[in-house]
Amino acid sequence: MPEHVLITGGAGFIGSSLARRLVDAGHRVTVLDSLVAQVHGEEPATTSPLLRSLDGVATVRVGSVTSVDDLRAALEGATVVVHLAAETGTGQSMYEIDRYVDTNVGGTAKLLNLLTNEPHTVGRVVIASSRSIYGEGAYRTDEDEIVFPAHRSADDMAAGDFDVHVPGTGPLTLIPTPETALLHPSSVYGITKQSQEALIMTAAPAIGVEAVSLRYQNVYGPGQSLKNPYTGILSIFSTLIRRGKEINIFEDGKESRDFVYIDDVVEATYLACVTPGVSGSVMNVGSGVATTVTDVVDALFRAFGTTVPVTISGNFRVGDIRHNIADTTRSRELLGFEARVPFDRGIEQFVGWVQSEPLEEDGYERSLSEMAVRNLLK
Repeated sequence: MPEHVLITGGAGFIGSSLARRLVDAGHRVTVLDSLVAQVHGEEPATTSPLLRSLDGVATVRVGSVTSVDDLRAALEGATVVVHLAAETGTGQSMYEIDRYVDTNVGGTAKLLNLLTNEPHTVGRVVIASSRSIYGEGAYRTDEDEIVFPAHRSADDMAAGDFDVHVPGTGPLTLIPTPETALLHPSSVYGITKQSQEALIMTAAPAIGVEAVSLRYQNVYGPGQSLKNPYTGILSIFSTLIRRGKEINIFEDGKESRDFVYIDDVVEATYLACVTPGVSGSVMNVGSGVATTVTDVVDALFRAFGTTVPVTISGNFRVGDIRHNIADTTRSRELLGFEARVPFDRGIEQFVGWVQSEPLEEDGYERSLSEMAVRNLLK
Protein backbone atom coordinates (compact mmCIF):
# COMPACT_ATOMS: atom_id res chain seq x y z
CA MET A 1 0.00 0.00 0.00
CA PRO A 2 1.20 3.55 -0.64
CA GLU A 3 2.71 5.22 2.40
CA HIS A 4 2.68 8.86 3.45
CA VAL A 5 6.30 9.46 4.44
CA LEU A 6 7.44 12.41 6.53
CA ILE A 7 11.14 13.12 5.99
CA THR A 8 12.59 15.41 8.65
CA GLY A 9 15.54 17.27 7.21
CA GLY A 10 14.09 16.23 3.89
CA ALA A 11 15.36 19.16 1.83
CA GLY A 12 18.95 18.07 2.43
CA PHE A 13 21.34 15.93 0.42
CA ILE A 14 19.88 12.53 1.29
CA GLY A 15 16.32 13.58 1.99
CA SER A 16 15.65 15.31 -1.33
CA SER A 17 16.83 12.28 -3.30
CA LEU A 18 14.88 9.93 -1.05
CA ALA A 19 11.73 12.00 -1.60
CA ARG A 20 12.02 11.53 -5.36
CA ARG A 21 12.64 7.79 -4.95
CA LEU A 22 9.55 7.40 -2.78
CA VAL A 23 7.31 9.42 -5.07
CA ASP A 24 8.53 7.50 -8.12
CA ALA A 25 7.42 4.34 -6.30
CA GLY A 26 3.94 5.72 -5.71
CA HIS A 27 4.26 7.06 -2.18
CA ARG A 28 3.35 10.50 -0.85
CA VAL A 29 6.03 12.65 0.83
CA THR A 30 6.01 15.56 3.24
CA VAL A 31 9.28 17.30 4.06
CA LEU A 32 10.04 19.23 7.24
CA ASP A 33 13.24 21.26 7.02
CA SER A 34 14.59 24.38 8.72
CA LEU A 35 16.63 25.29 5.60
CA VAL A 36 19.72 26.34 7.57
CA ALA A 37 21.92 28.82 5.74
CA GLN A 38 25.04 26.72 6.30
CA VAL A 39 23.61 24.16 3.86
CA HIS A 40 21.01 26.02 1.79
CA GLY A 41 22.37 29.56 1.62
CA GLU A 42 20.85 32.79 2.91
CA GLU A 43 17.91 32.76 0.46
CA PRO A 44 16.99 29.07 0.04
CA ALA A 45 14.30 29.74 -2.55
CA THR A 46 17.03 30.91 -4.92
CA THR A 47 20.25 29.52 -3.42
CA SER A 48 19.23 25.92 -2.72
CA PRO A 49 18.99 23.57 -5.72
CA LEU A 50 18.06 20.80 -3.28
CA LEU A 51 14.98 22.71 -2.20
CA ARG A 52 14.02 23.52 -5.79
CA SER A 53 14.37 19.85 -6.71
CA LEU A 54 11.37 19.14 -4.47
CA ASP A 55 9.02 21.34 -6.50
CA GLY A 56 6.13 19.17 -7.62
CA VAL A 57 7.55 16.22 -5.67
CA ALA A 58 6.82 16.76 -1.99
CA THR A 59 4.87 19.01 0.33
CA VAL A 60 7.57 21.15 1.94
CA ARG A 61 7.03 22.60 5.38
CA VAL A 62 9.66 25.07 6.59
CA GLY A 63 10.14 24.41 10.27
CA SER A 64 12.33 22.82 12.89
CA VAL A 65 12.29 19.55 14.78
CA THR A 66 12.99 21.66 17.86
CA SER A 67 9.46 23.10 17.53
CA VAL A 68 6.61 20.93 18.79
CA ASP A 69 4.12 22.89 16.69
CA ASP A 70 6.16 22.38 13.50
CA LEU A 71 6.50 18.67 14.17
CA ARG A 72 2.82 18.25 15.00
CA ALA A 73 1.75 19.89 11.75
CA ALA A 74 4.23 17.89 9.67
CA LEU A 75 3.14 14.57 11.21
CA GLU A 76 -0.47 14.96 10.09
CA GLY A 77 -1.40 11.84 8.12
CA ALA A 78 2.13 10.42 8.05
CA THR A 79 2.44 6.64 8.19
CA VAL A 80 6.26 6.47 8.07
CA VAL A 81 8.82 8.92 9.45
CA VAL A 82 12.38 9.04 8.15
CA HIS A 83 14.26 11.08 10.74
CA LEU A 84 17.18 12.70 8.91
CA ALA A 85 17.11 16.09 10.62
CA ALA A 86 20.41 16.73 12.37
CA GLU A 87 23.25 19.17 12.67
CA THR A 88 26.24 17.51 11.00
CA GLY A 89 29.99 18.00 11.25
CA THR A 90 32.33 16.24 13.63
CA GLY A 91 34.67 19.20 14.09
CA GLN A 92 32.00 21.87 14.51
CA SER A 93 30.13 19.72 17.01
CA MET A 94 33.06 20.01 19.42
CA TYR A 95 32.47 23.74 19.96
CA GLU A 96 28.77 24.25 19.08
CA ILE A 97 27.75 21.66 21.60
CA ASP A 98 24.45 23.16 22.71
CA ARG A 99 23.16 23.56 19.14
CA TYR A 100 24.06 19.99 18.19
CA VAL A 101 22.51 18.50 21.31
CA ASP A 102 19.41 20.70 21.09
CA THR A 103 18.68 19.76 17.48
CA ASN A 104 19.84 16.17 17.33
CA VAL A 105 18.82 14.91 20.76
CA GLY A 106 16.17 17.46 21.71
CA GLY A 107 14.45 17.28 18.33
CA THR A 108 14.32 13.48 18.50
CA ALA A 109 12.88 13.65 22.01
CA LYS A 110 10.16 16.04 20.86
CA LEU A 111 9.25 13.75 17.96
CA LEU A 112 8.94 10.76 20.26
CA ASN A 113 7.04 12.75 22.87
CA LEU A 114 4.41 13.66 20.29
CA LEU A 115 4.12 10.07 19.07
CA THR A 116 3.75 8.87 22.65
CA ASN A 117 1.23 11.40 23.91
CA GLU A 118 -0.88 12.49 20.95
CA PRO A 119 -2.97 10.66 18.32
CA HIS A 120 -1.05 9.84 15.13
CA THR A 121 -0.98 7.46 12.17
CA VAL A 122 2.74 6.60 12.19
CA GLY A 123 3.56 2.91 11.97
CA ARG A 124 7.34 3.03 11.43
CA VAL A 125 10.24 5.36 12.18
CA VAL A 126 13.53 5.03 10.31
CA ILE A 127 16.37 6.82 12.08
CA ALA A 128 19.43 7.96 10.16
CA SER A 129 22.21 6.96 12.51
CA SER A 130 25.92 7.21 11.76
CA ARG A 131 29.20 5.30 11.68
CA SER A 132 30.42 8.02 14.09
CA ILE A 133 28.76 6.20 16.99
CA TYR A 134 31.40 3.48 16.78
CA GLY A 135 34.32 5.81 17.34
CA GLU A 136 37.24 3.71 16.23
CA GLY A 137 36.13 0.63 14.35
CA ALA A 138 36.94 -3.04 14.75
CA TYR A 139 40.43 -4.54 14.57
CA ARG A 140 42.01 -7.97 14.86
CA THR A 141 45.13 -8.67 16.90
CA ASP A 142 47.90 -11.08 15.97
CA GLU A 143 46.26 -13.48 18.44
CA ASP A 144 43.01 -13.32 16.39
CA GLU A 145 41.17 -11.37 19.08
CA ILE A 146 38.65 -8.73 17.98
CA VAL A 147 39.25 -5.39 19.72
CA PHE A 148 37.80 -1.89 19.62
CA PRO A 149 40.61 0.56 20.39
CA ALA A 150 40.07 3.59 22.58
CA HIS A 151 40.36 7.11 21.20
CA ARG A 152 43.83 8.11 20.11
CA SER A 153 45.78 10.39 22.42
CA ALA A 154 46.68 13.91 21.34
CA ASP A 155 50.21 13.35 22.62
CA ASP A 156 50.72 10.34 20.33
CA MET A 157 49.33 12.18 17.32
CA ALA A 158 51.41 15.28 18.04
CA ALA A 159 54.44 12.98 17.93
CA GLY A 160 53.38 11.67 14.51
CA ASP A 161 51.91 8.37 15.73
CA PHE A 162 48.42 8.31 14.21
CA ASP A 163 47.70 4.60 14.52
CA VAL A 164 45.36 3.08 17.08
CA HIS A 165 46.79 0.98 19.89
CA VAL A 166 45.57 -1.49 22.46
CA PRO A 167 47.91 -2.01 25.43
CA GLY A 168 49.42 -5.48 25.51
CA THR A 169 48.91 -6.19 21.79
CA GLY A 170 51.06 -5.78 18.73
CA PRO A 171 50.08 -4.24 15.40
CA LEU A 172 46.36 -4.29 14.66
CA THR A 173 44.61 -5.23 11.42
CA LEU A 174 41.52 -3.25 10.38
CA ILE A 175 38.40 -5.37 9.82
CA PRO A 176 34.79 -4.46 8.93
CA THR A 177 32.84 -3.16 11.91
CA PRO A 178 29.62 -5.08 12.68
CA GLU A 179 26.55 -3.62 14.34
CA THR A 180 27.43 -5.54 17.52
CA ALA A 181 30.64 -3.51 17.94
CA LEU A 182 31.39 -1.37 20.96
CA LEU A 183 29.80 2.06 20.73
CA HIS A 184 32.22 4.71 21.96
CA PRO A 185 31.87 7.87 19.89
CA SER A 186 34.80 10.28 19.93
CA SER A 187 32.91 13.50 19.11
CA VAL A 188 29.86 15.40 20.31
CA TYR A 189 28.26 14.70 16.94
CA GLY A 190 28.78 10.96 17.44
CA ILE A 191 27.32 11.14 20.93
CA THR A 192 24.21 12.89 19.64
CA LYS A 193 23.75 10.31 16.88
CA GLN A 194 24.08 7.48 19.39
CA SER A 195 21.47 9.21 21.55
CA GLN A 196 19.11 9.63 18.59
CA GLU A 197 19.35 5.96 17.75
CA ALA A 198 18.92 4.82 21.34
CA LEU A 199 15.88 7.03 21.85
CA ILE A 200 14.14 5.83 18.69
CA MET A 201 14.98 2.16 19.14
CA THR A 202 13.83 2.21 22.79
CA ALA A 203 10.80 4.50 22.83
CA ALA A 204 9.13 3.76 19.50
CA PRO A 205 8.58 0.00 20.05
CA ALA A 206 7.25 0.73 23.52
CA ILE A 207 4.30 2.59 21.94
CA GLY A 208 3.77 0.09 19.13
CA VAL A 209 5.69 1.94 16.42
CA GLU A 210 8.19 -0.05 14.37
CA ALA A 211 11.77 1.26 14.55
CA VAL A 212 14.64 0.75 12.12
CA SER A 213 18.11 2.27 12.41
CA LEU A 214 20.50 2.80 9.50
CA ARG A 215 24.10 3.57 10.39
CA TYR A 216 25.28 5.54 7.37
CA GLN A 217 28.95 5.57 6.48
CA ASN A 218 30.46 8.55 4.57
CA VAL A 219 27.78 9.49 2.05
CA TYR A 220 28.87 11.37 -1.07
CA GLY A 221 27.68 12.25 -4.55
CA PRO A 222 25.91 14.87 -6.65
CA GLY A 223 23.81 17.18 -4.51
CA GLN A 224 25.96 17.22 -1.38
CA SER A 225 26.54 20.65 0.05
CA LEU A 226 29.36 22.64 -1.53
CA LYS A 227 28.57 25.55 0.80
CA ASN A 228 29.19 23.81 4.12
CA PRO A 229 32.90 23.86 5.07
CA TYR A 230 32.34 21.81 8.21
CA THR A 231 31.62 18.44 6.64
CA GLY A 232 32.61 16.39 3.60
CA ILE A 233 36.23 16.27 2.44
CA LEU A 234 35.13 15.56 -1.13
CA SER A 235 33.34 18.92 -1.31
CA ILE A 236 36.16 20.72 0.49
CA PHE A 237 38.91 19.26 -1.69
CA SER A 238 36.87 19.81 -4.86
CA THR A 239 36.49 23.50 -4.10
CA LEU A 240 40.22 23.82 -3.40
CA ILE A 241 41.03 22.09 -6.71
CA ARG A 242 38.68 24.36 -8.63
CA ARG A 243 40.32 27.40 -7.05
CA GLY A 244 43.83 26.07 -7.71
CA LYS A 245 44.62 26.15 -3.99
CA GLU A 246 46.82 23.78 -2.01
CA ILE A 247 45.27 20.78 -0.28
CA ASN A 248 46.39 20.16 3.29
CA ILE A 249 46.00 16.46 4.11
CA PHE A 250 45.76 15.90 7.84
CA GLU A 251 47.66 13.23 9.76
CA ASP A 252 49.71 11.08 7.36
CA GLY A 253 47.04 10.68 4.70
CA LYS A 254 46.56 7.00 5.47
CA GLU A 255 43.40 7.47 7.53
CA SER A 256 40.48 5.80 5.76
CA ARG A 257 36.71 5.90 5.50
CA ASP A 258 33.94 3.86 3.93
CA PHE A 259 32.52 6.07 1.16
CA VAL A 260 29.05 5.12 -0.04
CA TYR A 261 27.34 6.75 -3.01
CA ILE A 262 24.13 8.73 -2.58
CA ASP A 263 22.04 6.49 -4.87
CA ASP A 264 23.00 3.45 -2.81
CA VAL A 265 22.13 5.20 0.46
CA VAL A 266 18.77 6.31 -0.92
CA GLU A 267 17.96 2.78 -2.02
CA ALA A 268 18.84 1.33 1.39
CA THR A 269 16.68 3.94 3.10
CA TYR A 270 13.79 3.34 0.72
CA LEU A 271 13.99 -0.38 1.48
CA ALA A 272 14.01 0.36 5.22
CA CYS A 273 10.75 2.28 4.76
CA VAL A 274 8.85 -0.42 2.87
CA THR A 275 10.38 -3.82 3.72
CA PRO A 276 8.24 -5.85 6.14
CA GLY A 277 9.67 -7.78 9.03
CA VAL A 278 12.66 -5.54 9.84
CA SER A 279 11.29 -3.78 12.91
CA GLY A 280 13.93 -3.51 15.63
CA SER A 281 16.80 -3.89 13.18
CA VAL A 282 20.00 -1.84 13.27
CA MET A 283 21.97 -1.97 10.01
CA ASN A 284 25.15 -0.51 8.57
CA VAL A 285 24.82 1.22 5.20
CA GLY A 286 28.16 1.37 3.44
CA SER A 287 30.33 -0.05 0.72
CA GLY A 288 32.49 -2.19 2.98
CA VAL A 289 35.58 -0.77 1.26
CA ALA A 290 38.25 1.37 2.95
CA THR A 291 39.48 4.41 1.00
CA THR A 292 42.34 6.52 2.35
CA VAL A 293 42.45 10.31 2.17
CA THR A 294 45.39 10.18 -0.24
CA ASP A 295 43.33 7.82 -2.42
CA VAL A 296 40.53 10.40 -2.36
CA VAL A 297 42.85 13.16 -3.55
CA ASP A 298 44.29 10.98 -6.32
CA ALA A 299 40.79 10.03 -7.50
CA LEU A 300 39.72 13.69 -7.55
CA PHE A 301 42.81 14.67 -9.56
CA ARG A 302 42.01 11.98 -12.13
CA ALA A 303 38.38 13.02 -12.39
CA PHE A 304 39.15 16.74 -12.67
CA GLY A 305 42.04 16.11 -15.03
CA THR A 306 44.27 18.47 -13.08
CA THR A 307 46.28 18.70 -9.87
CA VAL A 308 47.10 21.24 -7.18
CA PRO A 309 49.92 21.22 -4.61
CA VAL A 310 49.41 18.77 -1.76
CA THR A 311 50.91 18.90 1.71
CA ILE A 312 50.68 16.00 4.14
CA SER A 313 50.99 18.17 7.21
CA GLY A 314 50.54 15.99 10.27
CA ASN A 315 47.80 18.34 11.49
CA PHE A 316 44.94 16.57 13.24
CA ARG A 317 41.51 17.34 14.62
CA VAL A 318 40.41 16.33 18.07
CA GLY A 319 37.48 13.91 17.71
CA ASP A 320 38.54 12.40 14.38
CA ILE A 321 38.91 8.63 14.09
CA ARG A 322 41.61 6.70 12.26
CA HIS A 323 39.60 4.09 10.35
CA ASN A 324 36.15 2.62 10.03
CA ILE A 325 34.60 0.38 7.39
CA ALA A 326 31.21 -1.26 7.58
CA ASP A 327 30.30 -4.89 7.84
CA THR A 328 27.30 -4.87 5.50
CA THR A 329 26.15 -8.45 6.05
CA ARG A 330 23.03 -7.51 7.99
CA SER A 331 21.63 -4.97 5.49
CA ARG A 332 22.27 -7.46 2.70
CA GLU A 333 20.42 -10.24 4.52
CA LEU A 334 17.50 -8.15 5.84
CA LEU A 335 16.97 -5.61 3.07
CA GLY A 336 18.60 -7.29 0.11
CA PHE A 337 20.77 -4.17 -0.08
CA GLU A 338 24.24 -4.05 -1.58
CA ALA A 339 26.14 -0.93 -2.62
CA ARG A 340 26.48 -0.97 -6.40
CA VAL A 341 28.48 2.16 -7.23
CA PRO A 342 32.26 1.72 -6.87
CA PHE A 343 34.23 4.69 -5.60
CA ASP A 344 36.01 5.51 -8.88
CA ARG A 345 32.73 5.65 -10.81
CA GLY A 346 31.01 7.58 -8.05
CA ILE A 347 33.83 10.16 -8.01
CA GLU A 348 33.53 10.67 -11.76
CA GLN A 349 29.81 11.34 -11.42
CA PHE A 350 30.37 13.59 -8.42
CA VAL A 351 33.04 15.66 -10.17
CA GLY A 352 30.95 15.94 -13.32
CA TRP A 353 28.19 17.46 -11.21
CA VAL A 354 30.58 19.73 -9.28
CA GLN A 355 31.89 21.22 -12.51
CA SER A 356 28.36 22.22 -13.48
CA GLU A 357 27.79 24.04 -10.19
CA PRO A 358 28.72 27.65 -9.28
CA LEU A 359 32.05 27.99 -7.47
CA GLU A 360 31.01 28.55 -3.87
CA GLU A 361 32.62 30.86 -1.34
CA ASP A 362 35.51 29.06 0.32
CA GLY A 363 34.83 29.01 4.06
CA TYR A 364 37.22 26.17 4.77
CA GLU A 365 40.02 28.29 6.24
CA ARG A 366 37.51 29.99 8.50
CA SER A 367 36.29 26.64 9.79
CA LEU A 368 39.86 25.58 10.56
CA SER A 369 40.52 28.84 12.37
CA GLU A 370 37.44 28.31 14.50
CA MET A 371 38.81 24.95 15.59
CA ALA A 372 42.40 26.12 16.07
CA VAL A 373 41.47 29.00 18.35
CA ARG A 374 39.71 26.45 20.60
CA ASN A 375 42.72 24.10 20.57
CA LEU A 376 40.74 21.48 18.64
CA LEU A 377 43.02 21.57 15.58
CA LYS A 378 46.65 20.72 16.22
